[in-house]
Amino acid sequence: MSALILPAPGGGTFEYTPRAEPSVPATGAGSPLVSRTVFSAAHVVADPYADISPDSAAAVDWDATLAFRRHLWSHGLGVAEAMDTAQRGMGLDWAGAAELIRRSAAEARSQGGAIACGVGTDQLPPGEHDLAAVTAAYEEQLALVEASGAQAVLMASRALAAAAEGPEDYLATYDHLLRQASEPVILHWLGPMFDPALEGYWGSDDLDTATETFLEVIAARPDKVDGIKVSLLDAGREKALRRRLPDGVRCYTGDDFHYPELIAGDEHGFSHALLGIFDPLGPLAAEAVRVLDKGDTAGFRGLLDPTVELSRHLFEPPTRFYKTGVVLLAWLAGHQSHFTMVGGLQSARSLPHLARAYQLADQVGLFPDPARAASRMRTLLDVYGVAR
Repeated sequence: MSALILPAPGGGTFEYTPRAEPSVPATGAGSPLVSRTVFSAAHVVADPYADISPDSAAAVDWDATLAFRRHLWSHGLGVAEAMDTAQRGMGLDWAGAAELIRRSAAEARSQGGAIACGVGTDQLPPGEHDLAAVTAAYEEQLALVEASGAQAVLMASRALAAAAEGPEDYLATYDHLLRQASEPVILHWLGPMFDPALEGYWGSDDLDTATETFLEVIAARPDKVDGIKVSLLDAGREKALRRRLPDGVRCYTGDDFHYPELIAGDEHGFSHALLGIFDPLGPLAAEAVRVLDKGDTAGFRGLLDPTVELSRHLFEPPTRFYKTGVVLLAWLAGHQSHFTMVGGLQSARSLPHLARAYQLADQVGLFPDPARAASRMRTLLDVYGVAR
């Protein structure tokens, strides 16, 4: 395969020769995942032919979006729907998210796939809202998710972060919502590196204090909490937190920097997974968990550890724009026919960033067809005017 001329992060260019063969299965196969519950937070595929403006509602290619979810289910992964990976609050409004939830939940039923869907408050208009309005918004979304037959993920709310005056407001709001839930939910703690509007969530900028409030929410109604998703990019904090969870409450890691060690676990326990990086890593992640199912922790780490450099690159600051790299890799891997994103976010990362994402993904054998991935990357380089 001929070399590509890639832009270097510090300026200039260099030659890169793509690998010839993939290292991941192209189609789903093997036994169901047993030792860990694993959700991939999936992206949405934009409709590149929609004649829209930056002020328009998101135009989604529903066929391609659902096809990508079938791809994840085929490998034995669950789908975490309408989360931040799907550009929730960054191009996808509540109307679009609601349609995504309804369509994906119906598809999950037809495929026999696991699905959990985000419940938030993003239907509220910009501006200040009182706690009653925030709670009502949560209830509306919770009702839709439960009516669809999906598991609910109670997401962190920008509106609640703005309205709450202290920990007691979080305790009251979440206690009310857990009483309303008909089935156990997943609680999501999303750090400000993913969304700056969530600074001080749980009523404090001090993470130790915030953790105590979070644990108090869970302890009040453990029967209504299936698990927690922690997205703080702090492995030590997650390990300490999961050791304090009530029996039966799972920890789903959302740490895209330390996921191999957190899923593998230690003598005190392990984390399950609900991860944005498992969108591009889906087949490889599923294969790794099957190796772990056999008790081969070293084999599991051998498969996933080499992917951490790619994940850290995609999620580098400003972390909230990691979706751009995720969609780039989906295009290069052949899961969609274009590199277009809802809200035009394909422009949110630089060409050197995208080129490095391609290189790291190719080096771990992530692309089912490396030649196609190289051809598409060459097309992108041409658009940017990189000389061959």
